[in-house]
Amino acid sequence: MSQGSGDSGSLVFLAALLAALGLSPVLAIHVYTQREVYGTVGSHVTLSCSFWSSEWISEDISITWHFQAEGSRDSISIFHYAKGQPYIDDVGTFKERMEWVGNPHRKDGSIVIHNLDYTDNGTFTCDVKNPPDIVGKSSQVTLYVLEKVPTRYGVVLGSIIGGALLLVIVVVALVYLIRYCWLRRQAALQRRLSAMEKGKLQRSAKDASKRGRQVVMTIEMELRGEAAEAAGLPPAAKSPSKTSLKNALMNMIKMDSEK
Repeated sequence: MSQGSGDSGSLVFLAALLAALGLSPVLAIHVYTQREVYGTVGSHVTLSCSFWSSEWISEDISITWHFQAEGSRDSISIFHYAKGQPYIDDVGTFKERMEWVGNPHRKDGSIVIHNLDYTDNGTFTCDVKNPPDIVGKSSQVTLYVLEKVPTRYGVVLGSIIGGALLLVIVVVALVYLIRYCWLRRQAALQRRLSAMEKGKLQRSAKDASKRGRQVVMTIEMELRGEAAEAAGLPPAAKSPSKTSLKNALMNMIKMDSEK
């Protein structure tokens, strides 16, 4: 009993001492990367790596990148950041093609790989330690390097597509122009036909009015002649006979029917 009481007292004393010193249990650090990244031969690609730590960024923070080639079981260290300085490892083919673009104070451990090649296909692992926050799992991103399309093929393809689009635009513009001209001509013809019909009606009305006046004058003359004969007075002018009057009326009716 006394030994158990002594052990319990020691644990309590140790816990109190840690609390007095301000020490707390170590929390896990979290590292994040993309799952997959794609690039073309000869281009460059950014391998992003961010992290979260419960501690302030210390001067002892370290960031390490490893590379495992496609189809290989071995992983090599290609980059290391420590004591505020980036170091590119001499092992592998990334020495002259790698660039550090991260900033630990912004919780960024990203790198850039230039002049990509097929041999860069594989898995990259980012690992971050921020003492005392050193427990955590690294994160992996897989890089796929694809064949680059020759520039001349792209230029030719772009020219073909551009020419086809231009041809379509020209054809559509011509169709609209022809349709506009045709509609305008139809409208002009319609106006001309309307004017002709209106003029024809006006001429017909004038002719009818003129013939009506002639008939009225002829009838008046005939009536004056008959009135003069009834009174026994000599007519002032020779009036047309009834036969000639009838013939004149028949001729006028015939002319109207022919028109």
